[in-house]
Amino acid sequence: MTKTTGVAPRLAEALAIVLGTKGIPLRLRAWDGSEAGPEGAPVLEFRSRRALRRMLWSPGQLGISRAYVSGEIDAPGDVFASFAALSSAGKFAEPGPFPPLTAQEAWTLLKTAVRVGAIGPNPAPPPEESKVHRLGGRHSKTRDAAAISHHYDVGNDFYAMVLGPSMVYSCAVWNHHADGNAGPGSLEAAQKAKIDLVCRKLGLQPGMRVLDVGCGWGSFALHAAQRYGVDVVGVTLSNEQAGLARKRVAEAGLTDRVDIRVQDYRDVDDGPFDAISSIGMSEHVGREQISRYVSQLHGLLRPGGRLLNHAISWNAGPTKEDPDSFIPRYVFPDGEMLSLADMVGALESGGFEVLDVEALRRHYALTLRAWVRNLEQHWDEAVSASSPGRARVWRIYMAASALGFEDGLTGVNQVLVQRSGGTEPPLRRAAWI
Repeated sequence: MTKTTGVAPRLAEALAIVLGTKGIPLRLRAWDGSEAGPEGAPVLEFRSRRALRRMLWSPGQLGISRAYVSGEIDAPGDVFASFAALSSAGKFAEPGPFPPLTAQEAWTLLKTAVRVGAIGPNPAPPPEESKVHRLGGRHSKTRDAAAISHHYDVGNDFYAMVLGPSMVYSCAVWNHHADGNAGPGSLEAAQKAKIDLVCRKLGLQPGMRVLDVGCGWGSFALHAAQRYGVDVVGVTLSNEQAGLARKRVAEAGLTDRVDIRVQDYRDVDDGPFDAISSIGMSEHVGREQISRYVSQLHGLLRPGGRLLNHAISWNAGPTKEDPDSFIPRYVFPDGEMLSLADMVGALESGGFEVLDVEALRRHYALTLRAWVRNLEQHWDEAVSASSPGRARVWRIYMAASALGFEDGLTGVNQVLVQRSGGTEPPLRRAAWI
């Protein structure tokens, strides 16, 4: 029988203080078996007193995140429903840093922690938390390499379980809603459709030389070389990505057509290229470096060459950066989303002509839900291939991201641009649609 008295009501009070709300649309379940909150609401389990201790030491998103990654808090049911309920409450849904607690709130939180036996030293952060912020200047080459390694060097086997056979870690393009792992509505088909769309937008022809910035595990490079007869240079800062990409290239018999490098895009100096793809990479560049990014790619393109920039955008207006929130600490250290307007402005200011902009917001929500489904279906194997904390990070970050795309807080756009000179582009978009 569920206990209606005990620790849970006090936890509900503490969580409401942290989130800055009067009521929480969650059913809280405490370590002593007690529950509090609306019947039938998504469940949030507090499995340890340490979860509340983390919230006391870091009363904001960071404390809650550390407790979840450590397994001290869990969402045992539908993770989408649990996170939607949590993010609908108070400060958690607001962009930017959490406002500090008032003296009265801090005192009430402290008293609650005393009453439930949660007082103690600040627990060490989970090992999955990034240490990148301790390194040199933001977006220095050393720090960028460390940030990329934190996110991408977590095991190719882990990513294979999440991404599926395509090994593509960016928004797919869906012609049908997802219908499983095979068929026209599969993730694999949608990723193949996205890669081929990029190839067509770039106008690839046999004999062209193509640069793939942030090449990942080589899926675009392989497709472009096999289907369009181009030569591809792919660059990544992830050693694990490069290792698997090179293996895939060798197995496909394309080592004479595809060159995979561990190299910073700022160090590529062997242009010109006929076309450049940048798929899900510019989010790592940062606002302060975006002009340099555009200038570098412009300089590497031949006159008339096209660049396809595929990037997530922030749609919810100006906000302050919060280095202590979940995403920069656990997922994308130093990552930064620009608005579509800012991205297009930077490309135009850098000398490019915009040929086409395609919004894919709903497509990314479908992609993320497919990745979450893959992860949950292979949960035990994913934990074995990485760690329990790492699997939990990916589960909550992908679920939260899917909700962000569905709500319109974030978008994703393919911006096709061309360097002036050379061949004129087609009069209409029919060439690539």
